Amino acid sequence: MRVTIEGGLLLEDAERGAQTTEVSTSMSLSYDHRQLETKQKAQADAMKRAADLRTKESRKRIEAAKAEESAARTSSQSMARSKRQEAARALEAANKYGKDASALEVKAAGYGAEAAKLQVKIAKAQADESQRAARQQALAQRAAIAEQRRMVDQIAMTQSRVAKTEAMTEQAIRAIGAPKSEKLRILMLGASPEGDLRITREHSRIRKAVETSLHRDQVEFDLRLSATRQDLQEGIVKFRPHIVHFSGHGSEQLISFEDDVDEFHAGVVVTASAFASVCAATDDPPTLIVFNACHTASTADSLVERFAPAAVGMKDGIEDGDALAYAAALYSSIANGQSLLAAHAAGKAGIEVIGGEHELPYLALGSGVDPAAVRLVKVP
Repeated sequence: MRVTIEGGLLLEDAERGAQTTEVSTSMSLSYDHRQLETKQKAQADAMKRAADLRTKESRKRIEAAKAEESAARTSSQSMARSKRQEAARALEAANKYGKDASALEVKAAGYGAEAAKLQVKIAKAQADESQRAARQQALAQRAAIAEQRRMVDQIAMTQSRVAKTEAMTEQAIRAIGAPKSEKLRILMLGASPEGDLRITREHSRIRKAVETSLHRDQVEFDLRLSATRQDLQEGIVKFRPHIVHFSGHGSEQLISFEDDVDEFHAGVVVTASAFASVCAATDDPPTLIVFNACHTASTADSLVERFAPAAVGMKDGIEDGDALAYAAALYSSIANGQSLLAAHAAGKAGIEVIGGEHELPYLALGSGVDPAAVRLVKVP
């Protein structure tokens, strides 16, 4: 992530520039150190050679002095001449050694001067590098502070969104705590495009269960067998249901509807997200969504996360008979004025009494929703 720091500079760009400068400086320092070592070695070599020549010069001058002394002491003219010639040769060699030594001493002095300049240059470069490292550290510290502030702001925004969501949830709870003075509207959707489910039988069982309940006059249905995606949208907008009941095939995050054709077919799928969007696209979204279909527990969770106070799904594949038993007992309990918690428990008990898998139905609830306090039928 790119983090803005002072002066409008991006940390990523600053780091890239610093790294480039650091590499360049490091190469330059390495070269200067090598040059310094070369100059210091050359100076030492020149001084050593000059010292050797000075030693030779001194020896030759001593030889010349001794030869002159011998020439002065001898009485032989030829011997004296020979010694003087020997002294001249020694003195000439000494002068040569002295001249060469002087030249080397000049070179050594030059190497020393160049080495001194390099030492000054290296010291300055090292000081600059230290300052650059300090600036880079300061930039990193400011970037860390900026990132920390960003995270604090993000947490604050998240907490604000959570607070708003909780407030909306509380409003929804208050809205469903006591049913309005109107009939409970149930949109019944059934889809079995391959003709392998007893959709009609299920809806007949539900109607019969409601018709024999205490508050049957407080419940009305919009029944849409062979339901298509259009039926879902029209049913939500026109009927404004409090409960949407879907019976058919499902899987995690997918619901299967029928297509508008006469023969058996594979059907068409609607995602949990799209299903939620359709149900929520109204001024009065449904209070309860029931998926009487296989593998729909996660779909129920998705709808609760999006808008619904409560939703029912199945944790695994469910048999036709178990699905019918759950639905009949659920709606019978609701129409008899029981709470949502009791109605869900009655549905599971309806499966258990016929020896079915009664732990499959799953009730998903919005944050703070108390199913024991939710009653969907207005008791006269």
